[in-house]
Amino acid sequence: MTMNSKPNRLAKEKSPYLLQHANNPVDWFPWSEEAFETAKRENKPIFLSIGYSTCHWCHVMERESFEDEEVAALLNKDYVSIKVDREERPDVDHLYMSVCQAMTGQGGWPLTIIMTPEKKPFFAGTYFPKGRKLGRAGLMEILPQIAGKWRDNPERVLLIGDQVVEETQKRLLGNLEGELSKGLLEQAFRIYEKLYDRTYGGFGDAPKFPASHNLSFLLRYWRRTGVAKALEMVEKTLDAMHRGGMYDHIGFGFARYSTDRQWLVPHFEKMLYDNALLTMTYIEAYQATGKQRYADVAEQTISYVLRDMTAAEGGFYSAEDADSEGVEGKFYVWKPSEVMQVLGEEEGELFCEVFHITEEGNFEGNSIPNLIERALEDSARLKQLELGDLQVRIESARQKLFAHREKRVHPHKDDKILTSWNGLMIMALAKAAKALQKPEYAAAARKAADFILTKLRREDGRLLARYRDGEAAYLAYADDYAFLIWGLIELYEATFDIKLLKQAVQLNEDMLRLFWDEEHGGFYFYGQDGEQLFTRPKEIYDGAMPSGNSAAALNLLKLSRYTYNAKLAQKAEEQLNAFAGSAQRYPSGHALYLTALDFSLTAPAEIVIAGDPGSEDTQEMISAVQRMFIPEALLMLHPKGEAGAQVSELIPLVADKLPLGGRATAYVCENFACQSPVGTVEELEELLLGSSIE
Repeated sequence: MTMNSKPNRLAKEKSPYLLQHANNPVDWFPWSEEAFETAKRENKPIFLSIGYSTCHWCHVMERESFEDEEVAALLNKDYVSIKVDREERPDVDHLYMSVCQAMTGQGGWPLTIIMTPEKKPFFAGTYFPKGRKLGRAGLMEILPQIAGKWRDNPERVLLIGDQVVEETQKRLLGNLEGELSKGLLEQAFRIYEKLYDRTYGGFGDAPKFPASHNLSFLLRYWRRTGVAKALEMVEKTLDAMHRGGMYDHIGFGFARYSTDRQWLVPHFEKMLYDNALLTMTYIEAYQATGKQRYADVAEQTISYVLRDMTAAEGGFYSAEDADSEGVEGKFYVWKPSEVMQVLGEEEGELFCEVFHITEEGNFEGNSIPNLIERALEDSARLKQLELGDLQVRIESARQKLFAHREKRVHPHKDDKILTSWNGLMIMALAKAAKALQKPEYAAAARKAADFILTKLRREDGRLLARYRDGEAAYLAYADDYAFLIWGLIELYEATFDIKLLKQAVQLNEDMLRLFWDEEHGGFYFYGQDGEQLFTRPKEIYDGAMPSGNSAAALNLLKLSRYTYNAKLAQKAEEQLNAFAGSAQRYPSGHALYLTALDFSLTAPAEIVIAGDPGSEDTQEMISAVQRMFIPEALLMLHPKGEAGAQVSELIPLVADKLPLGGRATAYVCENFACQSPVGTVEELEELLLGSSIE
């Protein structure tokens, strides 16, 4: 294998993934009109390769094939080759991933597509080795065969492309009709119950993904019904994920997924969106149960993001690689001898015993620290130690091991800043700020929001999707709008800065204008002003991330109630109806949609605190509400004077809610009726606990 001494066109790009391929001997194009015009002029098919910079198998395919002169010679002779970063162009990725899943029954990255110069695909797959391996065809066979068919029978190839396009359009554009009812929530719960792994937590067999939005739905189902099984599934899964090797016990934060059933061996890459969504769910579990361990995991995860994944300007980076020095997981694993070297014999033996670091290891001769065999409480009993004393010793050891690990070669960090993933992290930080009463989390969220709203918006207000190295690029997608709006709404409830809610309302108006399907309802994935691909899909299925359409449904419901906007309420209803059939067909694949449905089916609840934001009594009331798990309630603050006038202009409900007797006063309104105002925290808590709200 050799590297090209002369960089290809990707050297001019900002994407870390494209730059990783800038010295390949493959004559790569970025996705561009130049590439498609070249293919038309030279009558060549397109070889499209889609991946991302922290993708392990993308690295493997690059080393085996794209750095190889023989493979490069075939591609350069017979194809126009395009490389796409899926995180910069999720519109392209979503569309062609749907093609791959339809043609092969599976998908993943790297995604390999061969298509006509008109972007019509006729061959699809994922990872391919250079030569045939373990029954899998290699590029050295596939590329000449397809090039031959393109030359010898182009009519047949073009026909296949037309058929694939037609089938893909049918799959992606069909809105399935269905009925909305509480029965859909029950149906989803029963499916989760069947999929639930009673031994190790989570759902299904290996590999296991965190899918925290599933757990957040189950928390709401438990709250709605009181069914203990729903809470049990949530708690066991959250405990198992944290105790397993998928959680980084030395430096904190979660890896992308577990390769095994018991959460031991992760796919070591860390994604911002996973850590944001898991922070959200651990916070909600803390609010619902009052168990400190869930708050601790959330805070540790936040500390990882703020330490390792935050730009100086405030935005959050995208991901960290699984590999370092070309070896998956090398940065994260240990041998007992290295632990002893850092900690000394006594503390080293204790740490190794607690975290199951052994000579034989649990991952390719090394050990991934984990607590699967014994929780810390069990180790304390076994060692006849006070739990608090053991925790102090373990934390001291962890800090020393972390400092030692920092000297290792770090995995690659993808330092691009994505609007959508930042929206999720802003949301999670705002939730944590409320539940834990940590204003520093709200400050970090606000700094990120200000960064996005300043650096990732054009002068005309159009949101953009990616920022890196001083450049903002790509028109934002539905997910960017939906997740950022979600974050801004949560951040308003953490800070009560009315400007944040105004921004959310404005962005929501923009989203409706740019993405809404007037005929069938729902939001298209890319805007009417974006590049028009061969079809314009809508995403509703929740994968590793929830869909933007589901988040948008929740946003529409909340903003309609904040602003008393009947048109938004109607849009929210249309949004839920647009995807009811899809959710009925596979409820457990639409967890955030079901969360929005649950919100819509619950009696509207609003809590207004009227008072001076700086006064102690006002803050005590706010804190009492923010700490509770009341997902169906909206919380708002009505200050006095000009600030209060601005709030009541946007939120009509607060206009007549005033502090009584010079003290902070709480108004609890449920199902369009307000109860008598109360003037103490105790009365407020009693009111909430005694009503159907809590």
